[in-house]
This record gives sequence, structure tokens and C-alpha cells, in this order.
Amino acid sequence: MRAVAVSAFGERPQLMELPQPEPGPGEVLVRLSAAGLNPVDWKLADGMFGDAVPASFPLVLGSDGAGEVLAIGPGVRRFTVGDAVFGQFQRPQHGGGSYCELALADEDRIAHAARSVTYATSAALPTAGMTAYNLVEETRISEGKRVLIVGATGGVGTFVTQLAAGRGAEVIATSRPGMAELMRNLGAAETVDHTAGPVADQVLAAHPDGVDVLIDMAGGPAEFAGLTRTVRDGGTAVSLIGSADADELTDNNLRGFNFVNRPSPQLLEILAGQVDAGRLTVLVGREVPLEEAPEALEASRTGRAQGKTVLDI
Repeated sequence: MRAVAVSAFGERPQLMELPQPEPGPGEVLVRLSAAGLNPVDWKLADGMFGDAVPASFPLVLGSDGAGEVLAIGPGVRRFTVGDAVFGQFQRPQHGGGSYCELALADEDRIAHAARSVTYATSAALPTAGMTAYNLVEETRISEGKRVLIVGATGGVGTFVTQLAAGRGAEVIATSRPGMAELMRNLGAAETVDHTAGPVADQVLAAHPDGVDVLIDMAGGPAEFAGLTRTVRDGGTAVSLIGSADADELTDNNLRGFNFVNRPSPQLLEILAGQVDAGRLTVLVGREVPLEEAPEALEASRTGRAQGKTVLDI
């Protein structure tokens, strides 16, 4: 089968011909139609997680994918051959991922796909969608809360914007002017141009009483600390990239933490249901063939990618 993989950490990803995997106990073999690209894919290829993520080589890249069940292993109860599924396929210790024609997944890492959208759309949903849903849950976003989302135009940010607005929150989303209308269509009450000056100053000028929740997708420790000025006394501030200092937040009477995602098949089912119900829009920036995955990863690495990239397989 065709797959995009690396032969060692730090090597350039390349198209390879690899043996077809066979499902073992609790495993599902899926003929993938699409794979979603996430920044964590190239970070894994670079070996950025060190010994924390044991890997076998060649290592097929990619976590997110969608396709049709081809075979099931012993003990699998939730799926049958022919089911349309989506979810997470990254299994670095076994060398497996989603940038390939045939992928194995643990039964508890996938779910039945949304019926109303294409496989490409489903492949763009798992990691970013579950991250966003858990963020909204853990920050206790509800009706009447004012939420500042920094990095709102990315995959996670667009989902958080929709989910928070769907719960009745007032969403302030950072966005370049060209993306402002899109963010408002997704539910943002207003946008802040992060290229026009410090975001905290702009938010406090418009809302002197601040926000209830800050979700920062992008800022380092200094940037994150500056943004916490916008959070009301007793509010919540969360970093997605480990920039939150819990002690400092406590000293300032803020609840805060560095977010760690907790994926589950139940959460995938919730997201698929929201898509089918028309309550969640999945934005796909571009679709490229599997063999162009190395170039697409490089674009993601350098920040040139626009929107969510999906690989057609």
C-alpha cells in the first residue's frame, strides 16, 4: 500500500510502498479515503516529543482520518465491515498513522462518521474538534460568558468559536481583517485584529470590565501573561501550548491551566452528531493528493498553510 512515512526522526517524509497491515484483537482495518493534517504530525516526524513517544520505523505519519471498515479483529463489537468511520489512527509504537491507503485503529479511537458530509470533511474533524469540545467543557463556557479566543482562525479556534457561541457565550475572536466576516459567520460577536496592536489593549478599550474566559492557542509565556490582563477577577485563562503559570494565575485570583486533550469515541460521536444536525461547520482549506503530503507538511511547519489541509487518498 502507498503511505507517507519517515525512516527515522528528522528525516524528510516520503511516499513509500509498505505491507498491508492485518487487524489484531480490538483493532479495525480501515480503507482510508482522506487524512487530516495537523501540526503535531510534523512535530512527531521531527522527533520533538523525544522518549515520551516511542516509535517504530518506518513511521507512517498522521493521526486524523476517515474511510470504510475493511476488516475487524477479534473482539471488535462496535463496527462491521462496510461501516463509514473517522477518528485517530496514530500508533507510533507500531509505526502506524493515517497518511496511507490502509490503516489500523484501536476500536476505542474511532467512531461512525457523520452521514451528511464527505470523508474529507470528516477527516478534518477528530483532533481539532475534540480539543475544542474539551476546551469549552473544561473552561465552563456557558450562556452570558464573554470569551476571548486568541488564534481563533485555526482549526481548533474555529470549532471553539462555534461551540462557545452555540452555548450562548459572547465570543471575541482574534482575526486578520480578511477573516473577520468568516469568524462572525461562525458565531463571533466581534473580532480583534491582532496585527493592529496589542490584543489586550484593544479588548480592554472595548470592554473595560474584561472577559470571563481567555483561551490562547498561540502565545508564549510572556504573551500569555500579558493577555491575562483581560480576564476578570475569578475568571479562567487557558494556554494550549504550555504557557500558563498556575502559581502566577492563582496569585492574580484567576483559574488557569495548560490544556491537555482527552480524546474518546463518545466525543467523536457527539461531534459527528453536531455536524449532522447542522450545528457545527467543518472548514477545509484545501485538499491535496497523498503524494503531496511532504510539501503540505512543510507549509504547515513554516506557517504558510491557510486553513485545514486534507489529504485525498
